[in-house]
Amino acid sequence: MKQKIVLATGNQGKVKEMSDVLANLGFEVIAQSDLGINSPEETGLTFVENALLKARYASEKSGLPAIADDSGLVVYALNGAPGLYSARYAGEDSNDEKNCKKLLTELSHVTKENRQAKFVSCIVYLKHPNDPSPIIAEGECHGLIGFEEKGKNGFGYDSLFFSPEKNCTFGELDTIEKKRISHRARALNILKNKLEN
Repeated sequence: MKQKIVLATGNQGKVKEMSDVLANLGFEVIAQSDLGINSPEETGLTFVENALLKARYASEKSGLPAIADDSGLVVYALNGAPGLYSARYAGEDSNDEKNCKKLLTELSHVTKENRQAKFVSCIVYLKHPNDPSPIIAEGECHGLIGFEEKGKNGFGYDSLFFSPEKNCTFGELDTIEKKRISHRARALNILKNKLEN
């Protein structure tokens, strides 16, 4: 029988991206939003701290083991912004469109050579809220920020994130390919190895 696990996110994009992999590991994934659990305030100063905070909260509220992901876009020319605030970069009522618009504005003076960025994903697995040895897996993906949005696939900053490896934006990648090479896919892969060993 599959082990029930709560996925500490209300972001449907993340739920979709992560549940297939976790299902293959023998988990029955339940999104916290399906249990009426809201996200806690993200007060951590790193992706790891925020992921732990979210996993602990979801596990506490649901009574189930939890997996949380904290991820974001780090742009070197902006001293690491949007970083931890990637989801709410354009303010509290931000959405993907507003966030991308703000990023393009902030980078309007930056030349092509200096638009390096990376997507970072930190995934944490807790057996219970007080688990003293959480499993932590981190994945990164390096690329450049484009001058305009391209591609309708994905979510977040995918339409602006150009992958030199694939010669297109994440928004132009098909879902199967993105699931294979994204920062979250890399972190999930590391998590998978750690859970299997």
